[in-house]
Amino acid sequence: MIVADKKPIEEIIEEIKDYNKILILGCNECVTVCEAGGKKEVGILASALRMYFLNQGKEMKIDERTLERQCDNEYLEEIRDIADEYDAILSLACGVGVQFTAERYHSVPVYPGVNTCFLGATEERGLWTERCQACGQCILAYTGGICPVSRCAKRLLNGPCGGSSNGKCEINKELDCAWQLIIDRLKELDRLDDYEKIFPLKDWSTDRAGGPRKVVREDVKL
Repeated sequence: MIVADKKPIEEIIEEIKDYNKILILGCNECVTVCEAGGKKEVGILASALRMYFLNQGKEMKIDERTLERQCDNEYLEEIRDIADEYDAILSLACGVGVQFTAERYHSVPVYPGVNTCFLGATEERGLWTERCQACGQCILAYTGGICPVSRCAKRLLNGPCGGSSNGKCEINKELDCAWQLIIDRLKELDRLDDYEKIFPLKDWSTDRAGGPRKVVREDVKL
């Protein structure tokens, strides 16, 4: 999932302070799971902002709405009839949702209410860790299901680097060496032959040439 974190309320206040009517727009997907932008967080933020502006003597109307997804035109259509009623929209979706909402509603400025951090997983309540950088060239089949691009501090495709010690990274002694984890996992699976594979450096210039990446599925297009 996409992991996000709440923006400091001071930053949000600075973004919206000059407006009089705001829609706080939440998302029921990833940001709900990581407790940054779901319906609960929309309500908490709305209450805090109302209290702040009330204390400042400023009349501000702050409404709340949470969509199933903000990265899907179908659900963004749900605010079609009301979007133009607001001076601005404060989106608590990830950066994708913020951009998609802004593209859909050109006449209303859309501001981010969270910081989008990484693709990750929930380890426990309140702890989310990175697992993927969406590089577009997945090698997990050969690394025991452990991603060196996201989990190695040096992003090494062929490791370890030689600086690790006792299974820990030289950059951070509390961080497991990703390549040591990969080796241990491949041993467990009796697949150490996969460790002998040499992966070429990723050609990011080719991969990212021509703007944002796309995935096109002709078999599911309308």
